[in-house]
Amino acid sequence: MDAFPASVGPRGPGSVEAVPVGATARRLDWLLLPPEVRRMVETRFGTRVVEARSSGSGFTPGCASVLTGADGRTMFLKAASRKAQRPFAEAYAAEAAILRGLPPGLPVPRMLWSHRDDLWVLLALEHVQGDNPARPWTATELDGCLDTLEVLADRLTPPPATVRLPSFADELGDLPAGWDHVRRTAPGWPHLEEAAALAAEVVAATAGDTVVHTDVRDDNLMLGRDGTTYLCDWNFAVTGAAWVDTVCLLVTAFGDLGRTAEEVLRARRLTRDVPAASVDALLAALCGYFLEHRDLPVPHSSPYLRQHQDWCAEAAWAWLAARRGWS
Repeated sequence: MDAFPASVGPRGPGSVEAVPVGATARRLDWLLLPPEVRRMVETRFGTRVVEARSSGSGFTPGCASVLTGADGRTMFLKAASRKAQRPFAEAYAAEAAILRGLPPGLPVPRMLWSHRDDLWVLLALEHVQGDNPARPWTATELDGCLDTLEVLADRLTPPPATVRLPSFADELGDLPAGWDHVRRTAPGWPHLEEAAALAAEVVAATAGDTVVHTDVRDDNLMLGRDGTTYLCDWNFAVTGAAWVDTVCLLVTAFGDLGRTAEEVLRARRLTRDVPAASVDALLAALCGYFLEHRDLPVPHSSPYLRQHQDWCAEAAWAWLAARRGWS
């Protein structure tokens, strides 16, 4: 796909309009679930659903709603059709399997139950009272989220025997291929071959024995009113280096806060001793991935996905270029 001319290069995250925080999802509504599915949910819930509030954040079209029962109890329901929404149904099933194997007491929403049949995958979670972090990031909320990543890395190294996960290499080892797309569509991209060579080192750089979430973003974090910051949406977890999630989150922080993110990287326990080349390899791999995916067609079910990937591509490149001294 020839997405943009060779003269086009990095623009910087400030040149890309940020997605509307909390309003990026086009989801399946609770009332559009088949009556038999809703009846089954209410049976498992133990009460009649009197209110359903759909989540506006995220980039997937499955049902994701806070349900309130007639008795005042709440829970968070995810639901996807195995026929009409197969990739998302499989993701919910994968998340259920991972959550089932995680040890108790983690800053992760607790799974209440799950269901899978020939037509639907359902996942019921405790409803965390709270809000997503604000964007642009504030230092206080960013620190709280990074604290949670440290707790999770400590508790999930090594991975519990009850969870079977692919490695970063097995699941994400093809990230560097994004630079092949850049070679085809923007051969004049500055420092292209240097970035591609860095990205090629990502598998070795990210090897490790920690459960890594791999999708840590503001919309997957919940600032609980109980003072705990929770990490949600575990369907993409792998095993890898304990610092990977921190760097992934700090990509968005660099896009919002600039050099402050580099200062945070050097101060945090999980990242301060990581070789600079390893961090650069991950940034280069992420950048190549986002540069490729931002050029794909916009899915009807997720109208802001490519805009989000465009912003992330520019943020990852800006941080990598600053670290490498590239103009």
